[in-house]
Amino acid sequence: MAVQTVASTSNPAVDLGPAAALSCRECGHRVPLGPVFACEECFGPLEIAYDFSAYDTEELRGRIEAGPANIWRYAPLLPVPADVADKPNLNPGWTKLVKADNLARELGVTGGLFVKDDSGNPTHSFKDRVVAQALEAARAFGFTTLSCSSTGNLAGAVGAAAARAGFRSCVFIPHDLEQGKVVMAAVYGGELVGIEGNYDDVNRFCSELIGDPAGEGWGFVNVNLRPYYAEGSKTLAYEICEQLGWRLPDQIVVPIASGSQLTKIDKGLQELIKLGLVEDRPYVIFGAQAEGCSPVSTAFKAGHDVVRPQKPNTIAKSLAIGNPADGPYVLDIARRTGGAVEDVTDAEVVDAIKLLARTEGIFAETAGGVTVGVTRKLLKDGLLDPAKTTVVLNTGDGLKTLDAVAGTGLSATIRPTLDSFREAGLA
Repeated sequence: MAVQTVASTSNPAVDLGPAAALSCRECGHRVPLGPVFACEECFGPLEIAYDFSAYDTEELRGRIEAGPANIWRYAPLLPVPADVADKPNLNPGWTKLVKADNLARELGVTGGLFVKDDSGNPTHSFKDRVVAQALEAARAFGFTTLSCSSTGNLAGAVGAAAARAGFRSCVFIPHDLEQGKVVMAAVYGGELVGIEGNYDDVNRFCSELIGDPAGEGWGFVNVNLRPYYAEGSKTLAYEICEQLGWRLPDQIVVPIASGSQLTKIDKGLQELIKLGLVEDRPYVIFGAQAEGCSPVSTAFKAGHDVVRPQKPNTIAKSLAIGNPADGPYVLDIARRTGGAVEDVTDAEVVDAIKLLARTEGIFAETAGGVTVGVTRKLLKDGLLDPAKTTVVLNTGDGLKTLDAVAGTGLSATIRPTLDSFREAGLA
């Protein structure tokens, strides 16, 4: 049975830099670059295979360091054409790696704690990275409409990237998303469609649409363009290591939705090691989920290799994917590196959002609350070493999930007099 593609947009002569082919993560079968996402031999997921053989380590390092202050500094390691920086795009990336000394003292971390704050991207989430990669593939394959299934952040990132690049956009979301994310996705002028159901229902619909004539000419960033889209997450690994002085972190805590971000961060770290850009030494990767949608954490704790789907019920809606495509690979990486996958309650998520804001001035969305909350739990349980360099990911801006901290407000209401100020105990 052949895997569905879009024949009218397939172009075997596309220039995507060092990308050499698509390779199956299960059986290793290779196919030419194209808008396909599943292996025709075993139906396993496809990912980009590269040819980095011509690179000299020091020359590559110099080229990267001389590059622009965005993800295109890593163009030699990504599936993009050489002139990508000259094309109209949002130029995401090169976000701050914040040395979180105040949070470290609060949590008892002595080896150095950093927050990779991706809320500084153009639409205030890490999704700008993955969409930027998918957009270049869409250009190469001749698509005219950019689309996606989304839990919110991706919808906004696709809408913005399409607007900047002159594409039509039509994105699909669960009908009950946070209003802030709905507005942000809609403001870019593309079509925004609510689906009655959760994210897994939305994703299932998009998979059906891609095989229908109505979907011809559409580039679904996280379906038929998924192999290219997923590579954007590698740039988080690249930036963290470069910002640490070209060294690996000892430990990294990553939120899990589909699981793709975690698996690609691991891929990025492995590539830097193989290219000689960082010293080859052990690192540990931890996954973070909300208790109300924790299929990977549940499988990890039970010692299972299969991730059983769950029905999401959590305030961390950007992570609310009950059937995560990369779940089994997350389990493999956590076990291989000596890490773990943990979860926290919604109450712990809210408390962690406030903790990060109070200690470091970073207002994280609920996914950031999950990673900080899980980090605290891992430390308490002795799974994360407080004496080692640790990086925690914040993948989005708290202004998108205001409902989660809606009870936060005024300290006092006073009359405009000094006496009233003193009476309130604020002096």
